[in-house]
Parts: sequence; C-alpha cells; structure tokens
Amino acid sequence: MAAAAQAPNSAPHIPVLLRPLLRAVAPVEGVWVDGTLGAGGYTRALLEAGAERVIGVDRDPLALDMARQWGAEYGARLQLVQDTFSHMDDHVQDADGVVLDLGVSSMQLDRAERGFSFMQDGPLDMRMGQDGPTAADLVNTAEEAELADILYLYGEERASRRIARAITRARAVAPIETTFQLVEIVEKCLPRPKPGQAHPATRSFQAIRIAVNDEFAELVAGLESAERALKPGGQLAVVTFHSIEDRMVKRFLQAKSGGGGRGSRHAPEIQKDTAEFEVKQRKAIGPDDHELAENPRSRSAKLRVAIRTDAPATPIDRKAIGTPLLKGDR
Repeated sequence: MAAAAQAPNSAPHIPVLLRPLLRAVAPVEGVWVDGTLGAGGYTRALLEAGAERVIGVDRDPLALDMARQWGAEYGARLQLVQDTFSHMDDHVQDADGVVLDLGVSSMQLDRAERGFSFMQDGPLDMRMGQDGPTAADLVNTAEEAELADILYLYGEERASRRIARAITRARAVAPIETTFQLVEIVEKCLPRPKPGQAHPATRSFQAIRIAVNDEFAELVAGLESAERALKPGGQLAVVTFHSIEDRMVKRFLQAKSGGGGRGSRHAPEIQKDTAEFEVKQRKAIGPDDHELAENPRSRSAKLRVAIRTDAPATPIDRKAIGTPLLKGDR
C-alpha cells in the first residue's frame, strides 16, 4: 500500500517493500512509471535513487492534488497523470521500469469520508477515482446471488451467502448508507474474532471495494499495459497484498516468461513459443523481520519482479491466469 497522507512539508511514510524493491531493480536509471502514485512514496524513492524522470499515474484526484505540493521540488523530473494504470502505455513508451503497488492506500483508508475503512464511520463509498457507482449503490441494488458471488470470489469469504442474505434483509427495511451499518450487518453473521484474528468485516469490505473499482480486470489490463509500455530490458515490479492478486501476477508472469501456466483445472495450460518477460526470481519477495516490526500492514505483501524481452506484446486470457469471474463475465 502507498504511504499515508502527510502534510505538504512532512516526511512521507516508507511504502511497503520499498527497500527490497529498490535492491531488486537496481540500478534505477532512465524513465520510470509509478502506476499507483498514492502519496508518492515509491515515486520519491525512485527519483532519489537515480531515475531521470518518473511518470506518476493515479485515478484518484486527491493523490494528484497532494503530489502537486510535494512534487514541486522535482520540477520536470516528475510528470503527473490522472488515469488508471491500465492506460499507462497511452502516456509513455520505452519506459525503463514500471512499479505497481496494488490495493487501497493508507491515504484512502485514513479518510473516513472515502468509505474504505471498517474502523471509521463514513459514507459507504469506496471509489478510488471518486466517480461512478458507490459501494452503497452496489449493496443496495445487487441481487442476493450476485452479492454472495462477489463476497466469495473477491473476498474469499466463506460466509458469503449468509452475509448476502443479511444485507438484502437489512436494505429491505432501510438503505445501507454508512460503513458502520455494513460492519454491524457483517459482524452479526460471524463469530467474534479471537485475539490476533482479522476484523470480521475485512473480507467483505475487500470484496466490495474490488467490485466497485473493478480491480481484477484493471490488474490484468494494467499488466498488459505495462508490457506495452516497457522497452526491452525494462523492469516490472508488482507489490500485492492478498493471495488472489499475487496468484494472478504470478500466473501472468509464468505465462509471459514461456514457463506455461494454468489458471484452474478447467483452463487449458498456456504454451508459448516466445517470452515477453524473464522472471528474476521465481519465489515472491516478502517483508523481513525489521519491516514487519516497523509496519505490521506489510505482513501479507509480496513483491514480484520481471524483465521485459524484445518479443512483441500480446494479450492474455483473464481466465487462463485465474482471474475470479462473476457469472456475467464468464
């Protein structure tokens, strides 16, 4: 996740897996794309590490407003673009590197009015780009079966049917408009967590956020966009925060490196004659003990790094890399 929001003149928080990422892609040279700008932690680090220029892309206008304040010191070395990272290749070609830090940022979580957090009461929003249907629109209008599928496929919530049923019953009485209203519904469906366990609403909020922002489709399109944007020898570094995203990135890179891959037992194995990427290290890089102590949020983070070859970019089948698909998408 990106660093938390800071006052314009304060030091930014260190993003998750920053040190191992910089080691993995060293030396940092040329033009880089930070496809998930957030509070700018990765962008600043890349500029300080030697990048000639960084193109910071974010769909959230708040992230860009903040960047115009702290980014002034970098002048023309920092270029800001409001867009989704699936369109990064519209803004740069022959990039030396691309960094993607997936998921919701601390900057968004820490603002109750954005509706991402189950720890603060606020409007049930969850829109990263602040446009389009909100989470409240989703939970108040989707069919019960669709809600159950979203909770199960996007959040791996085993009580998905029970929670979906409770949501439809609650909204029949009154619209679900705030985060705490949804938290209360979910909590009543699940046992009280033991010490050290995640909050009962964690998986449900994750699933609804992913659905509202179409994050899995955006991830596949973003990986393809990075492939088109990178020059031969350019590096792709992706930080994920839950198992579904990591599995998708892993299988994308397996397929693109010519190693084959299988999205599920129902999908055909991918065979390629050419490789668009060379995977630097098969096993994902995780946080060390120092980072875990410094930032407990890093415990689920994984970093994967690959090098672009000179093979032409090609599209990939979402199903083949294990993208969870709702019934209407299959």
